[in-house]
Amino acid sequence: MDVAEAFASLMSPEGRVDPYPAYEQLRAHGPVAQTGPGVYAVTGHAEADELLRDARVRVLDEHLRDGILPDWRQSPAVSSIARSMLRTNPPDHSRMRRLVTGAFTPRRINAMREVVAAQTDELIDAMTTAGRGGAAVDFMAEFAYPLPVGVICELLGVPAADRPLFRRWTADLTGVLEPEISAAELAVADAGATELRDYFTELVAARRRAPADDLTTALVQAHDAGDRLSGDELLANLVILLVAGFETTTNLLGNGLAVLLAHPREAEGLRQQPQHAPAYVDELLRFDSPVQLTTRVNAEAVDLDGVEVPAGSWILLLLGAANRDPRRYHRPERFDPWRAQLSPLSFGAGPHYCLGAGLARLEAQIAFPALLRRLPTLALAGQPRRRIRLTLRGYDHLPVTVGAPPSTGEGGAPGGAATGSP
Repeated sequence: MDVAEAFASLMSPEGRVDPYPAYEQLRAHGPVAQTGPGVYAVTGHAEADELLRDARVRVLDEHLRDGILPDWRQSPAVSSIARSMLRTNPPDHSRMRRLVTGAFTPRRINAMREVVAAQTDELIDAMTTAGRGGAAVDFMAEFAYPLPVGVICELLGVPAADRPLFRRWTADLTGVLEPEISAAELAVADAGATELRDYFTELVAARRRAPADDLTTALVQAHDAGDRLSGDELLANLVILLVAGFETTTNLLGNGLAVLLAHPREAEGLRQQPQHAPAYVDELLRFDSPVQLTTRVNAEAVDLDGVEVPAGSWILLLLGAANRDPRRYHRPERFDPWRAQLSPLSFGAGPHYCLGAGLARLEAQIAFPALLRRLPTLALAGQPRRRIRLTLRGYDHLPVTVGAPPSTGEGGAPGGAATGSP
C-alpha cells in the first residue's frame, strides 16, 4: 500500500474508529512520510518527541492562520480554539500559561486526592444502584464523564447543576480538532462553541459581581488588572480549560476500562496491588491514547531521519502511532503495565505539554483500582460504540454490568473479559 492509500485509510470512518492498522501501513514508509503536497505524517516516537520540543515548529496560531485560512475568524469554533493556549505560540502562550499554572502544581493536584476519591466512591455507589438486577449501565455517562467534569468544574467554580450541559457542547466543539472536517461538522462545532462562550460570558459577569475562590475569578481578575489577558483570551481559555479538563480524562477512563476488561489477569493484578496504578495508567495512555494526534507548522526547514521537511509544512504528529513505535517499545501491540521507561506522548511534550496531565493521571490512578476493588465482577454488557473521531479517541457508549458488590469490600473475582481488541 502506498503512502496516499495508507493516509486515506486513516482518514476514513473505519480508520478513525480503529487507526492502528493504518498507522502500521504508514510506518512501513518510515517514521516520517510525506502524505501529500506540504503534508507530513510522523509515526516515530523519537521524531514526534523531537518536533514537540523544537522551537522552530509551532502550533497554527491566529497569525499563521491569517496566511493560510483568512476566513477563520468567521467560525466561532476555530476562533475560540485559536485564541486559547492550545493554539498560541510564545510569547503569548507563555503569558497565558503562567496565569493558570498555579492551579495545576503537583502540590495543588495532590491536595485534590480526597476530593477525587470521594467523587469516585459516590459514582460507584450510583452505578451499583443503577445496575441492580443485572441491568446494563453506560460507563461513559455514569462514570467516565461525571468524574472529570466534576473535578474541573470544582476548579473553575462551575455550579454542579450546570455540569450536565457541557457533554454535548464539548463533543460538538471538539469536532474542529479533527484533521479533516466537513462544512456540516463545522456548523455543529460552531454551535457548541457559541453555547460554551455564552455560558462563560455569564459566569465571568457573575464572578465580577461576586468573586469566589476559583480559577474563573483568578482569570477575571487577571483580565481586569490590565493587559495580562484580553477579553477574547479570557473566554477562549475558560472554554479550553473546561474542554481539556475533562474530555481527555473521560476518554482515558473509557479506553482504559475497556483495556482492563479485555485483560483480566492484569486487571486482577491492579485490584490486588493498587499501589502500581501509576504504571498501569501510563501503559493505558501508551496502549490506547485518548489523544491520537496533534498538528504543527514548521517555521524553518527541518531534517528528520533523512527526510527534509520544507518550511511551512503541515505536520501531523500521530501520537497514537508514536506510542506504539517498535523502535521504542518491545512488542508495542501488547498491553504490559510492567514496561520499563514508559514515556507516552499522549499529553504531548515541550512548551505545550498538557497542563492538566497530572490531574488526569491522579483521577485515573484513583478510579481504576476503586472500580476493580468495589466492582470485582464488572464486565462488558454488549457492544461498545466508538466515536468516529481520530484526534480525541473514545467511546460514545460503553455498556457494563456491575454485578453484586463484595460482602467485605475486598474480595471478589477478576472482571469479565472482553473479546477482541478494545
